[in-house]
Amino acid sequence: MGTSPSTRADVIVIGGGIGGLSAALALTRQGLRVRVYEQAPAFGEVGAGLQLAPNCTRILDRYGLLKEATALGVLPESMVMKDAVDAGELTRLDLRDVERRYGHPYLVIHRSDLHGILLRACDQAGVELLTDAHCTRYENIDGAARVRFADGGVDEAEVVIAADGLHSVARELLVGDEPVNSAYVAYRGAVPFEKVAGNDIHEKDVVVYVGPRCHFVQYPLRGGEAFNQVAVFESPKALAGKDDWGTPDELDAAFAGTCDQVQKGLPLMWRDRWWRMYDRDPITTWVTGRIALLGDAAHPPLQYMAQGAIMAIEDGWVLGEHVAAQRTEDGAGVDWDRVLAAYDAVRPEHCRRVVTTARAWGELWHLEGLRRLQRNALLRGRDVHDYSFVDWIFGPTALTPEDEPEMFRPIPLDTAPL
Repeated sequence: MGTSPSTRADVIVIGGGIGGLSAALALTRQGLRVRVYEQAPAFGEVGAGLQLAPNCTRILDRYGLLKEATALGVLPESMVMKDAVDAGELTRLDLRDVERRYGHPYLVIHRSDLHGILLRACDQAGVELLTDAHCTRYENIDGAARVRFADGGVDEAEVVIAADGLHSVARELLVGDEPVNSAYVAYRGAVPFEKVAGNDIHEKDVVVYVGPRCHFVQYPLRGGEAFNQVAVFESPKALAGKDDWGTPDELDAAFAGTCDQVQKGLPLMWRDRWWRMYDRDPITTWVTGRIALLGDAAHPPLQYMAQGAIMAIEDGWVLGEHVAAQRTEDGAGVDWDRVLAAYDAVRPEHCRRVVTTARAWGELWHLEGLRRLQRNALLRGRDVHDYSFVDWIFGPTALTPEDEPEMFRPIPLDTAPL
């Protein structure tokens, strides 16, 4: 890849993760020539399960990919929240009713399966997919943008989409910030279903056990053949400023007071790797000249709302829809300044809401003492068909600020009927 490609792309995407590929697909579907550069030697995703709410499955359906995603994933029946200490049920969402309400299902899928679906779709659509390309610099030039690579290679296009993740190089053009350490760490483990069959698990639900400074998530994957578990806890070593934080001994200590169902799941976690949880403070501008941030480069969240990958997929869809709306008068080109302005007008505010709400939900999940009891009482009093907390997120993705629905109103804990 040392020399510049011979043909010019309309759009360059830096980063071949879920956000980069879904943006490339969205733009290619609008007739644009798109080139994706991935830093790794091969396209792939690490991790385990992903939850895809109706605001994402709606877009996958538009792309003609929902059938394949459903075949590779699971459509759970309910989302259930339980107390991690006493295992008592707190509240639930009927996901069949969610599908009726929003017109699209709630799907759980292995991250690598979703990535594979998008990679195949990009390949079939004619996206140019290049690997071993470490982008080190982004530059605006007259009416276009340029990227430079570690091997000396250079490329230019009308627009560059920076889908280069939490440690984005392009973000530095807009803000001099750093990732924010939550002091929480996640352990994951996807195992064959027979390994959990006797563990008092829900075969067809997404279950989250919320506990003091910890929580535990379980749900089936791959048509019920596999079972996904995620253990998340606050690290005392991180709070103390130590470097070696989030270690397995901290995992065991964090969950020591939890119920039998959680205790049975913990030995099945992958104990040789863990994911420290960072986000970034929201920024209100993602575009500079012809360079636009997308996905975690723009809005890395904590995962409590399960909207990280979804926000990235929405970003690409919104770009594609604005490209369709902003063709030049002769129909041959795209008014990119208008497209990027429209994208920048709607996406940062939506994602700011998700990032800040994810932080608040994390606090809510991890309460202890009296506040835990207040939370539990409020959740138990919730009607199963009360959608006031998800309407703003599960509905159609807004294309303009006017389309963005009102936020939910939080309920103060001290109103709980104890």
